[in-house]
Amino acid sequence: MDSAGKEREAVQLMAEAEKRVKGSHSFLRGLFGGNTRVEEACEMYTRAANMFKIAKNWSAAGNAFCQAAKLHMQLQSKHDSATSFVDAGNAYKKADPQEAINCLNAAIDIYTDMGRFTIAAKHHITIAEIYEAELVDIEKAIAHYEQAADYYKGEESNRQVVGITNKCLLKVAAYAAQLEQYQKAIEIYEQVGTNTMDNPLLKYSAKEYFFKAALCHFIVDELNAKLALEKYEEMFPAFTDSRECKLLKKLLEAHEEQNSEAYTEAV
Repeated sequence: MDSAGKEREAVQLMAEAEKRVKGSHSFLRGLFGGNTRVEEACEMYTRAANMFKIAKNWSAAGNAFCQAAKLHMQLQSKHDSATSFVDAGNAYKKADPQEAINCLNAAIDIYTDMGRFTIAAKHHITIAEIYEAELVDIEKAIAHYEQAADYYKGEESNRQVVGITNKCLLKVAAYAAQLEQYQKAIEIYEQVGTNTMDNPLLKYSAKEYFFKAALCHFIVDELNAKLALEKYEEMFPAFTDSRECKLLKKLLEAHEEQNSEAYTEAV
């Protein structure tokens, strides 16, 4: 069957599912098998959604998954509801980014209510990426990366979780620096640098984070940058011989010479 045929079949399934839902609301059917008809409607909406996906009608697929999600919630099946909202969000991502975010937020609400914070964090990252790439709303992207990091921090720590948490935090730090929120960026770079410098697999990245923190200091205040550099060398001796540290020292020296020359000319 071609795409057009799949779409026609999907429309028929949607209509049949709606009939099932309406039929379940009648008094007698509610007493005898109302839930069964709702379950059948759920299955039909899901089948319709998958057919719409084949036809690349992403908005219709998202809507069908949403209908299934609402019915799963009516049936007190939270996990199935959340899964359907995620499927809806993934379909809407290709056609309606804001609606994708709405569906993913609905799934997040369910997962957090169930105590599934790691899964909720994963979907916060997806929302952040939509705000980055599609809607270009950096403030909201930052908020979702921060929420994801907070959820990951609250879960059992392992190498993978630490890596994802750091990735979220570094996104926040980079955007904070772009928005000239230098103190926020400094705190995050220092935090991630400190967390990684004692990790045998990650410690080589620490010099990069201390370098970026020092650069943020340098933009704000030269003296603070000098003091920060000394602190980072003391905390992480391997930083001293790094190219990043040597570059920072040259920048500070050049800036001091420039200031000295400017002062001499002024006098």
